[in-house]
Amino acid sequence: MANSSSPPELPQDSDDVLELNKDLERIIEDTENISVQLTWMAYDVVALRTRPELGASMSKLEEAYHRCRVAVCGDRDQELNEYR
Repeated sequence: MANSSSPPELPQDSDDVLELNKDLERIIEDTENISVQLTWMAYDVVALRTRPELGASMSKLEEAYHRCRVAVCGDRDQELNEYR
């Protein structure tokens, strides 16, 4: 009967270890990004629940930003979308 309490064998090949490290780094980075997104979502929910007029103000500010961007940069796609 095999000893079930022994740790699993780790890859011995250095290429396998490097691949594993890259995968782990990618997973950690993805998890950090998700954590940041969740934090911002929670902040937005709290801000909107405590001050509902903030949402309307943010929408107006975003529209003004897009109008300024079109005026300054001449974004043709934005201009086309406004006329549709």
